[in-house]
Amino acid sequence: MNLIMFDLTGKIALITGASRGIGKSISMILAQNGAHVICISRNINDVQSVVDDIINKKFNASAASCDISSTDNVTSLVKNIIDEHGKIDILVNNAGITRDNLLMRMSEDDWDKVLNVNLKAVFTSIKVASRSMIKQRSGRIINISSVVGLTGNSGQVNYAASKAGLIGMTKSIAKEFASRGITANCIAPGYIETEMTSNLTDDVKSSIKEQIPLGRIGCVEDIAHAVAYLASDEASYITGQTLTVDGGMVM
Repeated sequence: MNLIMFDLTGKIALITGASRGIGKSISMILAQNGAHVICISRNINDVQSVVDDIINKKFNASAASCDISSTDNVTSLVKNIIDEHGKIDILVNNAGITRDNLLMRMSEDDWDKVLNVNLKAVFTSIKVASRSMIKQRSGRIINISSVVGLTGNSGQVNYAASKAGLIGMTKSIAKEFASRGITANCIAPGYIETEMTSNLTDDVKSSIKEQIPLGRIGCVEDIAHAVAYLASDEASYITGQTLTVDGGMVM
């Protein structure tokens, strides 16, 4: 039996980076709460398996492939969604990459790739998708940042800059869109158990847990439920905020 925490019935939700980890969980949780989720990934086969899983559970979902670093691709994607569904109510910018290295060893290409996917692509997605929201005078924009965007991290100059930039972008668009009934918020996950962290040794994981007051590494559902809340009517008076979901690691 599914317990609906927030009623998103009739909402059309677009989620980038939906093929695994946090994005996959966000897609499932929003669908469970009534939204029709459109799951986006570069690889259609990966994201189709997510959609099949959602549909098998009797919820509504569809899949699309898109290179979100391409303005033309994003524009075409959003046009197709509007043509089919008539609107976009919820935009979750979750897609992100890392290309870690110390500053003095980081190539310009690694800098550009991370900023293009993690920041520029979000700018493009918001600019294109928000037109539908402005027209209907309502919408929810939720950007997945990181606690690294708040604290910085050695070896992640590009990633930290992109995630900090996302927070600044969110505050700015929150001010620009507020009069149109559109909210914009960030979620900054801490350490979350995903494929990206699965290769950490037990000793490293123990060390991480010692830094977290709640004493555990987060799960993807911790982030997904926060997204569902910010996407709901219950969060209609919240905008321009960054919600850290990190077990108290950053206060």
